[in-house]
Amino acid sequence: MALTLRKREPVAPHEDHGFFGPDSVTWRVWSYPTSLTVGFQRAVVIEELDPALVAAVDATKDIRYRPRTRYDRTLRYFALVAFGSTRATSKAADVLVKVHSKAIGTEPLSGNRYDANDPHSQLWIHLTAWHSILYAYERYGPGRLSPQDEARYWEECAIAAELQTCDPADVPRSREGIREYFAQMRPRLAGSEVAQSTMDHLLNAEVMLAPTPRVLAPARWVVNKVLRVATIATMPHWMRKMAGLRQPRALDVLVRPLMRLSFATVHLSRRLELLALGLLSPATVPVVAPILLGVAPERPETLTPAEARERYGYERPAEAHRAWRAKQRARVFERGEAPSDAGLLESEAVLGSMAAAGPPVATGD
Repeated sequence: MALTLRKREPVAPHEDHGFFGPDSVTWRVWSYPTSLTVGFQRAVVIEELDPALVAAVDATKDIRYRPRTRYDRTLRYFALVAFGSTRATSKAADVLVKVHSKAIGTEPLSGNRYDANDPHSQLWIHLTAWHSILYAYERYGPGRLSPQDEARYWEECAIAAELQTCDPADVPRSREGIREYFAQMRPRLAGSEVAQSTMDHLLNAEVMLAPTPRVLAPARWVVNKVLRVATIATMPHWMRKMAGLRQPRALDVLVRPLMRLSFATVHLSRRLELLALGLLSPATVPVVAPILLGVAPERPETLTPAEARERYGYERPAEAHRAWRAKQRARVFERGEAPSDAGLLESEAVLGSMAAAGPPVATGD
């Protein structure tokens, strides 16, 4: 029997429990309101310090032309990985390879080529997201996981990595391993002018929030400012310096009890959580609503990514759409043309519409 968020908005059950299920640490951490707010904002901000990634982002200008739809679609994808059915998530992972096939080019600082499907780039995005989600949960939510639960969390992180082009074997399985990974990445990061500008832009939640009545404008302003302070407060000082971000230590201290109380209050009502999520990412609500509202799936089973690929007929992401990716490289590196947006257009049925002002798209093959 379908539950409803509003009388005319039925909450459809997922086909199954996805890759993790109700007993997983992933569901516990990712379903807390810290995760898809501060946690996710932290992830998309920090990842811009990777020169290759920010070059791809800057080349498309999507976060400038259509920041709301870009944020909405990205958040929906990560929510699908955590909560979606195995069929829907496998489809999203497959189409994302085609989407990323257009994010190729030459990084202006080094002159090296970049490719969003590169395993190292995908690992950076993946670990930044899973680490940020956990860090926000610990800082502004219930607190630190037990050693056993943290070990399970990183094992589940490795499972999720199978949905991207990176190698799950490269995913650290402990807090110490994550620290070592970021220490190894630090010399490769750069606070370029483009990176700093992009990070500052993404810290402005106002460009991400869905439209609201004018009477709520003051509340939007407050939410935006508090989210910015809370997100910066989670960043180490070396990273803030690299990003050109300054914030008084007093704000770091004061925002923590405020956010803990705010998130704990919101968490008292699942419908209030969904209402808040709807302001950030309307496309993510149908993915998360069955989990928060306790809507049982059609089949109470979980699968591994390998089992899902075999059942639904998908290739491993690292091997998927090789011919298409080769065509994209030929367009960009051999003929000097813009990459095709056909993968983006195909993804709309899976990740949500891209309808927003922006430059013309290239659709040829």
